[in-house]
Amino acid sequence: MVKIVFKILKEFMEVSKLLELEHISKEYKNKKALKDVNLIFENGIYGLLGPNGAGKSTLMNIITGNLSPTEGNVKWNKEDIKKLGASYRSLLGFAPQQQGMYDSFSGTRFLSYMATLKGIPKKELNNEIKRVLNYVNMMEVKDQKIGTYSGGMKQRILIAQAILGNPKIVVLDEPTAGLDPKERVRIRERISTLSKEKIILVSTHVVSDIESVANKIILIKKGKIIDTDSVEALCEKNNVSSLEEVYMKLFGDE
Repeated sequence: MVKIVFKILKEFMEVSKLLELEHISKEYKNKKALKDVNLIFENGIYGLLGPNGAGKSTLMNIITGNLSPTEGNVKWNKEDIKKLGASYRSLLGFAPQQQGMYDSFSGTRFLSYMATLKGIPKKELNNEIKRVLNYVNMMEVKDQKIGTYSGGMKQRILIAQAILGNPKIVVLDEPTAGLDPKERVRIRERISTLSKEKIILVSTHVVSDIESVANKIILIKKGKIIDTDSVEALCEKNNVSSLEEVYMKLFGDE
């Protein structure tokens, strides 16, 4: 019986990983983009919600190691990510807003290129590319050039490359920006089915994209985290019935 309990505890510890942000601040010249941000992430889906210019992209770039904070530390399982280096980067999947897409590449070639950059072994390459293409429902257009893709298809291929190699942390920056309602629903559905054994962070200013799928909402305004809680709890705190109303109450003047 004792062995079984220890086995369960060990499995839980292996699955449940912590990403911690401790006193993170970021300053550009005389402007503070982030101010003393403290957050703890466990497995689940988090919505980072706030108006344009609130500091969402800066925060995500610090989490992914693309940007260094002026102050504070990012830790994975209590270790500073600067010390972890490449081993931390191997845990990450990042889908930025649609920038620098290789329009002359086919979907398959783009994913092959990204998989190589991530160090995925050649013997696993074909199966992994097939897996992520099926996940975003793009097998039928895998050989078409990215330049011919719609905005929604480009966003889906970005999500596909983000989940190559089964990363533990997946960061999605405005994944539905500029998409029509039908494509936004498709993207939302894909996000909602990501493994529960991951930390999923979705940055957006579109409330409906995250309201139904996030375990927790992180509200950010002018570089400060003003609240973190479930949708239900945030509605209760603000005496409203929807996250949209919470957003309007807190950010309506932005």
